[in-house]
Amino acid sequence: MSREIVNSICATFPGAEVSDPWGGGHDAWKVGGKMFASIGAVIPGVAIKTDSVETAAMLIEMGVGTKAPYFHRSWVLLPWDMDTSELRDRIQRSYSLIREALPKKIQAELPGFSPE
Repeated sequence: MSREIVNSICATFPGAEVSDPWGGGHDAWKVGGKMFASIGAVIPGVAIKTDSVETAAMLIEMGVGTKAPYFHRSWVLLPWDMDTSELRDRIQRSYSLIREALPKKIQAELPGFSPE
């Protein structure tokens, strides 16, 4: 995995946008203004959101990732040596969690939204 691979995966999600909110070379991927993935400027890997603190702790305990510095405990840092298909799945889950938590009005304005 590399910054380029992560960025290419994140760019495929409808409504996903990248920015560098802190300066210094961070890639913060957001949907509807809320972050679902972040690549730091110094620490290698990508931080993603999980559905709970317990899920994050389980992934850390299993060795899938480590605690994401500066993020809530429900976020994990995935290493660069992770399998690309697992990486894609974990980023997709993070994106879905964030997108589904957005207000319905914002969800409806995003591309690829299918009302129920």
